Parts: sequence; structure tokens; C-alpha cells
Amino acid sequence: MDEQQKPRGLRPCTKVWLALMGITLITYGVGRLGLDGVETSLLVLGLALVKGQLVGDWFMGLGRVRGLWRWPVTLWLFVPGSLIALAFLLTE
Repeated sequence: MDEQQKPRGLRPCTKVWLALMGITLITYGVGRLGLDGVETSLLVLGLALVKGQLVGDWFMGLGRVRGLWRWPVTLWLFVPGSLIALAFLLTE
């Protein structure tokens, strides 16, 4: 391999995978520490939604898709996530 063909740094999908692992460790830590409360629950829910969007964009290939085909996963994450968040907020 000559110099022009050698990869430099981490590939974007590897960076996304590392971000997913970092978010997973954060949510695991929240559970292990026994943190509770509505704010903590909404934080964990938000992190789950971010993880779902990253998986859809990078590993399902929807980040490169435009228009109608990108919306199902986004709506699938947004609608239930919003309803769960509303349920947490109404129980306060």
C-alpha cells in the first residue's frame, strides 16, 4: 500500500459506534448509581432516542437518504418517545 491508500484516523462509522458505546455506558452508570427522578428518566429517554437516530442514520444507511424514506425511523423514534416523555411529565 502506498501513502495515498493508507487510511488516516478513525472511520466515521467507527466514531458513531464509539459514541453509541459511550451513551450506553452513561445509561448503564445511571442505572448502577440508582439515579431517579423525572429529569433523569427524560435524560435516559433522550439518549435512547439519539442512539436510535444514530443507528438509523449510520447503520441502516438512512443518513444518505432524502425525502419520504428517511421519515419512518424518525417518526418511529419521535412519536413513542414523545408519548413516553409526556407520561413522565404528567406524573409529576
